[in-house]
Amino acid sequence: MTDPSAIAAASAVVIADAVRAGRRRATDVLAACEARWRETAVQINALVQPRSAEAQAEAAAVDARPAGILAGVPLSVKECFPIRGLRTTLGIPARGAAVDAADAAIVESLRAAGGVIVGKANVPQAMYLHETANPVFGRTNHPWAADRGPGGSSGGDAALVAAGVVPLGVGTDLAGSLRQPAHACGIAAIMPRAEIVGEAGSIDTLPHLHAVRPRAGFLARSADDLALALAAVGQSAAGRPPLVRRVGWWDTSGPIPASPAIRRGVAEAMSRLQAAGIEAVPLDGTLADEAAWIHLGIISADGAADVWRLLAGSRPMPAVARLLRLAGLPRWVRPPAAAAARLLGRAVEARGLLATGPRSAAGLAELLAARAEIATRLAAATAGCDAIVCPVSAVPALRHGTAARLVLAATPCLLANLLDLPAGAVPVTTVRAGEDAGRSGSRDPVLQAAMATDRGSEGLPIGVQVVAPPGGNEATVLAVMRLIEQTHAADDPVRLSGLLPSAEA
Repeated sequence: MTDPSAIAAASAVVIADAVRAGRRRATDVLAACEARWRETAVQINALVQPRSAEAQAEAAAVDARPAGILAGVPLSVKECFPIRGLRTTLGIPARGAAVDAADAAIVESLRAAGGVIVGKANVPQAMYLHETANPVFGRTNHPWAADRGPGGSSGGDAALVAAGVVPLGVGTDLAGSLRQPAHACGIAAIMPRAEIVGEAGSIDTLPHLHAVRPRAGFLARSADDLALALAAVGQSAAGRPPLVRRVGWWDTSGPIPASPAIRRGVAEAMSRLQAAGIEAVPLDGTLADEAAWIHLGIISADGAADVWRLLAGSRPMPAVARLLRLAGLPRWVRPPAAAAARLLGRAVEARGLLATGPRSAAGLAELLAARAEIATRLAAATAGCDAIVCPVSAVPALRHGTAARLVLAATPCLLANLLDLPAGAVPVTTVRAGEDAGRSGSRDPVLQAAMATDRGSEGLPIGVQVVAPPGGNEATVLAVMRLIEQTHAADDPVRLSGLLPSAEA
């Protein structure tokens, strides 16, 4: 009998090697995956559109011809990617009846590489929050903290990978949507440059957004598995590892100061790199803060008109509705509204009101010019650096219902989105005793929400972000992630390479 827990300890690399060599059957791997899903389904509610019969047929086809980079590897796919016979609801009731007629490009590629698609994972409504909940499929929970979520918008896939249901998940990232849930769940993620896989056939939810676009990427439990996934879509990072000599770093996180555990996570990551002989170069993180405001300005420049069209008459959830109202507030209203917010002690909200919202063509052009200036300044600041290490988020995993208030916790992620830089997230540590109470008091509701997020977070995962500077590539990001992983991999049970039952069992 296949041990359902074995799949949690098996990497995609181990599974694919074993299936290709005939030591394991893809059908046995899938059976273990499905058993683990049944064991965790009620607790986390992440695989919301399973395709058991089709996945079993795919696994049987792999056993008949055990080949391909991903031979027999179970994968979950974010709900925004069409899969023939399933639905792409985006958590919007009005979209619930339509059935996908064909597979997304990335689904076709992964299946051709021997991957077994187990189904679709949950997303936030309209993919508009870092909190995976919607009125169609309900709320997804963090695998180890029922009062918190796995992040978003690729939170369903992150929860499945972290819980050991699948070793690989497929997601997208426009504003931290791969890296945020990876950090929250203690797993790894990679967001490649747009030219690598692009949007990979995901549904275009923002057709009028051209200056920046979502990018497809992967979630896994190790950098090696992420490299395997990239290879499966024709972007091999194999061969001689790139030489990494200097890594820049900062530990700030923008308008929401970083939790003590977040800052320590960056310090620990840099200590590991220095132990490997890499020079650590301190950098000024305020450049990333400036980039974040520009990015948020660009993606809100239509006043959320695309999202309202996507909702197609469906009522948005309260948290989504709040963000939509803020995004649509006319420009002339924003200065007095910001002034009033400041008087009420809402300084973070005041800054957000001035930086976001509807823009004229001239206003958008100003943002794009500011983006070009940021790119120039970053290139100069990181000259000679092979990568950057910085926070993923200002806080650990968010409590349910707080994502609309804590949008700016994702500030550290937005530099890479704005400038189309490859970026990854890698787990480093967990919140220690005493680190959940390290903030000073504030009457700003955003900072109060951050304090409440810290409270009770002991034991939750903490990751760091690895970003390539302008001109860098995914191979270097993965190389730095591996160096950070190696120090503590032997102590992390999720990463152990335990064996699946043999094909003869």
